Amino acid sequence: MATEIPVPPPLLRAAPARPATTVRPSRTFKRLQAELRGLVGKAIDDYAMISDGDRVMVCLSGGKDSYTLLDLLLSLQRSAPVSFELLAVNLDQKQPGFPAAVLPDYLTALGVPWHVIEQNTYAVVRRVIAHGKTMCGLCSRLRRGALYRYAAEHGITKIALGHHRDDILETLFLNLFYGGKLKAMPPKLLSDDGRHIVIRPLCYVPERAIERYARARRFPLIPCALCGSQPNLQREVVGRMLAAWEREHPGRIESIFSALQDVSPSQLADATLFDFGGLEARRGAARAPAGNGPETQE
Repeated sequence: MATEIPVPPPLLRAAPARPATTVRPSRTFKRLQAELRGLVGKAIDDYAMISDGDRVMVCLSGGKDSYTLLDLLLSLQRSAPVSFELLAVNLDQKQPGFPAAVLPDYLTALGVPWHVIEQNTYAVVRRVIAHGKTMCGLCSRLRRGALYRYAAEHGITKIALGHHRDDILETLFLNLFYGGKLKAMPPKLLSDDGRHIVIRPLCYVPERAIERYARARRFPLIPCALCGSQPNLQREVVGRMLAAWEREHPGRIESIFSALQDVSPSQLADATLFDFGGLEARRGAARAPAGNGPETQE
């Protein structure tokens, strides 16, 4: 049975968040927190991620990314010019040894409304995927389905995921190298069935900054037994490639991400995205003499 903090309907109001650690924040941490708040706030503004009255479901896995996402959204919620609700939702996939009490204890102490969905997707993945094969694709689909169902049943207007800038770039190259497609993870997405808006408020945040933030906040991290058992995943390989590029050419990752925000369809080769067949007509229009139009004979 799922466990949940009772909250007065229809609003889910989070109590003032208490810090994850009693250690007095250093100036370095305060600067880092301000930097991350600024990046998340800018992403929310740039892509109109959160509106007044939204009910935002923060998908909390127990990893550094989702902890950081929740922490920053709680911070922004207290000073945002719009009013929105936050609900932390975790999917307990019944992995052997999963510490089921960690997230409920943490969220209860934090005073955040939360809910745990219990679904044995672990058994499904283990049964369907052959030993040694990549499990993340099926695991992701099952997890997404469970979260979408919960969102639909509970009036959630936005689903917030913890994907950061590096995740987005890794997806870009995975699609490029292995899928033959030029696409990544968008900061804001409408689900295929048109029912859900998915947002990624960490889309501007580099992973290394999240790692520093999570260490400073001392989040009770929970490793993923499924993903952690596959060190040679294609995503891991691409991640190492990007890290090597950044070491050799600092700023390259930022440059690649900037390219995702400055696309020139006419300089690519997708005939469904740009009207190459209409170039002749445009050339003719450009050659037409300036004036009020062609002269007519009386």
